[in-house]
Order: sequence, then structure tokens, then C-alpha cells
Amino acid sequence: MGVTYWTRIASPVGELLLTADADGALTSLSVPGQKGGRSVEAGWQRDPGPFRAAEEQLAAYFAGERKEFQLSLSTHGTVFRERVWGALDDVPYGATTTYGEIAARIGASRMAVRAVGGAIGANPLLIVRPCHRVIGADGSMTGYAGGLERKVRLLGLEGAVETD
Repeated sequence: MGVTYWTRIASPVGELLLTADADGALTSLSVPGQKGGRSVEAGWQRDPGPFRAAEEQLAAYFAGERKEFQLSLSTHGTVFRERVWGALDDVPYGATTTYGEIAARIGASRMAVRAVGGAIGANPLLIVRPCHRVIGADGSMTGYAGGLERKVRLLGLEGAVETD
């Protein structure tokens, strides 16, 4: 399967765990307590080198200076999940969308909204692939693998919602 590199980066939403493949492409970004988040595994190599660009871009994002990430990404999901994740990449900074809108964007039926939610919940690249921008059809803050408090904080940072 190849080598997996990892590092941890401090952030305003907690310590981030990043993984990359042998080519240096980012394969996951997890937050503490994340549902389905990754944990360091035996055999992984700790090396901050492959993550310099990600660290710089995340710092700029949290400082409000970056609206898009320009990183090499490598995810491995089903064809359906990859289509959903690709649609997430098109949701602009400071905007929100709904699960139904994501389903429509990928040509899935309204009946597929639950499957879209499952694919979004399995997104391995939190923050970088902006699943936090997906909200309920009624505008409610619904499911986020990193926790609703983080979702609101990220949307507040982007100016998509007002925070206290």
C-alpha cells in the first residue's frame, strides 16, 4: 500500500492530524474527537516535510487570509463518494449549500439525499474539502463529523453565519 506520512498541526479548532501518501498528496485531515477520524497507526512515518504547504495554507485560512486551498489531494472512495466530495470542492468560501443541492449538483435523485449525507460524513479531508458548508434544508446546523461547535466556528470564520 505504500508509506503514510503524518504530522500534527495546532489550529483554532484543535490539533489537526494530517496524513499524506508517498507522493506527498494530502490523504486526510482529522480533528480531535472526530466521528470516523483517523488515528496514527503503526508503520506510519512522522515527517512534517510533506505538510509545509498545507500548514501554511491552513494558517492563512484561520487568519482569514485564504479562501481556497491549492493542495495536492488523494482520496479513495466509491465513485459516488468521490462525486459528492468533488461537489464539496465547488462550494465557495463564505457560502452554504444543502444536502439536496449537493445531490442535484451530482445528478442524484432527491431520494439520494441520505446517501449524500453519508458520503459527506465520510469526507476524509475536513476543512480543506469544505463539508462544514453543508447545512440542513431549513438552514439548521446539521451533522458534522468534527462536531457542530466546530462547524459553526468555521462558518463564522468564513462569514457565512453570525457567531457570538
